[in-house]
Amino acid sequence: MHKIGYVVFPGFQLLGFAAVTAFEMANIQLGEPAYEITLLSEAGGEIKSSAGFGVITKAFDDTTYDTVMFGAGTTIEPMTPGLIEFARHSLQTARRLAGPCTAAFILAESGLLNGRRATTHWLFARQLRERFPAVKVEEDRIFIVDGSVWTSAGMTASIDLALAMVEKDHGQDVARSVARKLVVYHRRAGGQSQFSALLELDPKSDRIQKSVNYAKANLRSVLSVDELADAAGLSARQFSRAFRSETGQSPAKAVENLRVEAARLLMEQGRHSMDVIAEETGFADSDRMRRAFLRALGQPPQTIRRNARDSELAP
Repeated sequence: MHKIGYVVFPGFQLLGFAAVTAFEMANIQLGEPAYEITLLSEAGGEIKSSAGFGVITKAFDDTTYDTVMFGAGTTIEPMTPGLIEFARHSLQTARRLAGPCTAAFILAESGLLNGRRATTHWLFARQLRERFPAVKVEEDRIFIVDGSVWTSAGMTASIDLALAMVEKDHGQDVARSVARKLVVYHRRAGGQSQFSALLELDPKSDRIQKSVNYAKANLRSVLSVDELADAAGLSARQFSRAFRSETGQSPAKAVENLRVEAARLLMEQGRHSMDVIAEETGFADSDRMRRAFLRALGQPPQTIRRNARDSELAP
């Protein structure tokens, strides 16, 4: 019996329980209770989630767990001394320690990530790097294992992390069967950039937003800086400066990402050839589109289309 302690705190996000479901499915696949999960909290009793309802937990004590996994929240809240002490204690007693998503901040605040490689949700990666410079943040990873410490990206990435744990404990066949039951990939292709790079475009002013809307509606156009500046009602120099300041990207990079996203959606629909998609989204040819996909998503267009077809066929 592998004992898992899953730690929650007021305002924890329920989606993190998806990792617990992976262990539950492993028990079903194995036909025996290979994993025993206990919900933990600092004081015990009912702990309310961010959704407003609560779960019953056991208070921290001297029980030894094989795996301790911390829940995550949608924001970074101050950690209590008791939570930090439990994390430090668990590093000494548990076989492995996991901080999915924003729970990486609990491990970092406890000093457990100093000198280690770690990841977190892409929205918080810069904050993790700035607050804890001793942590080697790799923001494009789905999950990272450094010694006995595991971290993962967003909360759904805790499923990837849990599947990797199941594979380590019981082999690849069991992990693959669990993934099929959950209708997820056994090993997800690409890194977080496939989700983050195309979502970070969030202009602060109406003028820059107008240029983004123009680009989305005219992807087959050249979309030069002059063209986008005209749409925003700014000079080319003013536009370039304002665009980078508000979005963190150059206009050319943003346009490429918009084209990649539009092309990806067309590929997942599966109705057009690669050459037609490249033309429709302004890449001009499929080779240029392939290079852009590798830069933005870390995988070629053919992999995107194949994954979409596989997901439709998954049981």
